[in-house]
Amino acid sequence: MENFVYDRSTKVIFGKDTELEVGKEVKRFTDKVLLHYGGGSIKKFGLYDKVLKSLEDAGVEVVELGGVVPNPKLDLARKGIELAKKENVGLVLAVGGGSAIDSAKSIAVGALYDGDVWDFADNKLVPQKALPVGVVLTIPAAGSETSQYAVLTNEDGPYPLKRDVVVDNNQVIRPEFAILNPELTFTLPPFQTACGISDILAHVMERYFTSVKNVELTDRLCEATMKTVMHNGLIALDKPEDYAARAEIMWAGSLAHNDLMGTGRAGDFMSHMIEHELSAIYDIAHGAGLSIVFPAWMKFVYKYNVERFAQFATRVLNVDTNFESLEQTVLEGIAKMESFYKAIGLPVRLSEVDIPDDRFEDMAKKTVKLGSIKKLTDQDIVEIYKLAK
Repeated sequence: MENFVYDRSTKVIFGKDTELEVGKEVKRFTDKVLLHYGGGSIKKFGLYDKVLKSLEDAGVEVVELGGVVPNPKLDLARKGIELAKKENVGLVLAVGGGSAIDSAKSIAVGALYDGDVWDFADNKLVPQKALPVGVVLTIPAAGSETSQYAVLTNEDGPYPLKRDVVVDNNQVIRPEFAILNPELTFTLPPFQTACGISDILAHVMERYFTSVKNVELTDRLCEATMKTVMHNGLIALDKPEDYAARAEIMWAGSLAHNDLMGTGRAGDFMSHMIEHELSAIYDIAHGAGLSIVFPAWMKFVYKYNVERFAQFATRVLNVDTNFESLEQTVLEGIAKMESFYKAIGLPVRLSEVDIPDDRFEDMAKKTVKLGSIKKLTDQDIVEIYKLAK
């Protein structure tokens, strides 16, 4: 196990009707808030009115900015930054999923910065301060409600770029509070639910697949979380208003990305980096991109740590260990992982979502290069895209 510092300060308010407490939580920080959200779903299902009433009852003035879309855009974040500065708000409140939260975090950073928020992309600059951020979560997926990460898509140039805006374990962007009511996820369409499950699993797997030895505790935490998400994901898709299943998924989503499971180990986040190119260019749902990329990445890198991939197959996917061929154990595990993705209605091949193979080289060159199992080259990434065809 490696040395680590674990410092996580987000206050989580979990359970039924907890969205009614949002006004009280915001009031601890400010009398004026920027309310940031996506499309019409929060209005259609009544959450918008509940949040507004709670804020008004607490004496909080509200400035609004809607319009967040999946794979959140830099242009909207810039508008939010301009609005936050003009109105002198004291907190940015995201109501929605990871896209709304990431956009809100970017606004919070940019509101206290004289330059362009894109200056922080990929750690070119590290923010030293930000407005506080609060969250009312509606889509368990990204884990952004308790993490220090934020992703934006920059469409300014000829080639869209999806990049981390705040990384490097910087705590200034971690939300001050996150309200998690599983009931708010009852109305999620099956595809969105499935994409969220895929994103949660990816966050755990990217920490699980490590070359660091003697990490039994976090291995077991990762394995339990993955099994829990897969089990309850199938239940939630069959019974969308099963509170117990939705609650397990929602809490797992937060734990998956608050770095608890990454303590003392070096993860491998290349699948996310490879997928970012797909969703930036083709605007595919992030979770669907991950269900395509992750099995392909596994097929390419497993030989660099066969024992760990075999452990994943046996402990998480209940594959019987083939002691004469760990490789066969691994391959059966990958096949079972693909079968799970298919069972929840997600694609496992680029051809299923009509993504062509004519830009693999360009995407590989643009991909941020990370890696714990194997440090990938441009050609390696091309080969992974080919395995995903």
